[in-house]
Amino acid sequence: MAIVSTSSSRRKSRKAHFSAPSNIRRKIMSAALSKELREKHNARSLTLRKGDEVQVVRGTFKGREGKVVTVYRRKFVIYIEKLTRDKVNGGSVPIPIHPSNVVITKVHMNADRKTILDRKDRSKVVA
Repeated sequence: MAIVSTSSSRRKSRKAHFSAPSNIRRKIMSAALSKELREKHNARSLTLRKGDEVQVVRGTFKGREGKVVTVYRRKFVIYIEKLTRDKVNGGSVPIPIHPSNVVITKVHMNADRKTILDRKDRSKVVA
């Protein structure tokens, strides 16, 4: 594995962040696990996925809970089931939330997710 040097320059860091490819954006768009899940899975965070149940912990919508409807990698946001704003014409628009402002309360589990959590399990790390 080659050691890749990263710049501490604000300009270069921002460029790298906003022009990141989809696989890197997936990693950037991760959220912390709730205290119960953290103890259960021995991991601090997990990449967000459609179907996960989350709770907003920062911002105007703090305390609101719901299921993730969309993970919009291009805009670095997620959309949550019941978080919508009514428009003047009567329609409703989903409100974008940044993944760092939510906590995962229920993981949408499948075989791949199980593998990821097993890999991240910190109790198995040998000193």
